[in-house]
Amino acid sequence: MLDANLKAQLKSYLERVTQPIEIVASLDDGAKSQEMLALLKDIVSLSNQITLLDNGTDARKPSFSLNRPGSDISLRFAGIPMGHEFTSLVLALLQVGGHPSKASAEVIEQIRSLKGEFNFETYFSLSCQNCPDVVQALNLMAVLNPNIRHVAIDGALFQAEVDERKVMAVPSIYLNGVNFGQGRMGLEEILAKLDTGAVEKQAQKLNAKEAFDVLVVGGGPAGASAAIYAARKGIRTGVAAERFGGQVLDTMAIENFVSVKETEGPKLAAALEEHVKLRISEHRDRPFRLIVTGHFANA
Repeated sequence: MLDANLKAQLKSYLERVTQPIEIVASLDDGAKSQEMLALLKDIVSLSNQITLLDNGTDARKPSFSLNRPGSDISLRFAGIPMGHEFTSLVLALLQVGGHPSKASAEVIEQIRSLKGEFNFETYFSLSCQNCPDVVQALNLMAVLNPNIRHVAIDGALFQAEVDERKVMAVPSIYLNGVNFGQGRMGLEEILAKLDTGAVEKQAQKLNAKEAFDVLVVGGGPAGASAAIYAARKGIRTGVAAERFGGQVLDTMAIENFVSVKETEGPKLAAALEEHVKLRISEHRDRPFRLIVTGHFANA
């Protein structure tokens, strides 16, 4: 299923796995089940920390769960996570296998503190460039909190579900059977919708800080430019934005941006954030601080 080059890359990543992983596949006699089984066998062959069982009984076939023996993790892929979702599969393997997430300690603690039962289902397509952010965020939450379950579903393989739920676009997220949201969503955005006390906590933290000389509302290209030029002058600067990059994050093809012939929205947003952080690091002795809040839209 995987070519030699991809196997070599995946093997190097799986060397970071520190805890055993059990993959449980639910299969039928179809061709897609055989493709999934071939993929899973390739993965198992690359790490002695991973075992495979093919006797799963999940109603969605083909699908497989990723489990850590002795831990209550509920994370499942219904479909074959290749294309843009292959990265989601690799990250899920690493996180279930004990490799730490890059999320901040504060966000991780917020996820672990969530109370209640959260059964998430995300419909994706293999060609969707906005889907991995959602799938990866919810997978991480399922790894960190036993009250959270997540199934990532390839809509092309489960067309009856898509038709029944009238899913018109991906990613489409359901929580406990009810539509939760559509489109690209980051980890902090999802948390802001789940954690009823998140806005109050964020407000308390902001209130405890010194007043800003300049507050930039919006984290898109214009907001980033304003923050950069204010910060480099030594002005105490804050940015209030739902997510850094703004609507640029939802734009794939960007052409004729000044000095850039062609790029993609997420790449441009990442470059903007890097530039802002660079200006911060260059002027740490100046009396300013840049604050980006993911809860501004709900404040």
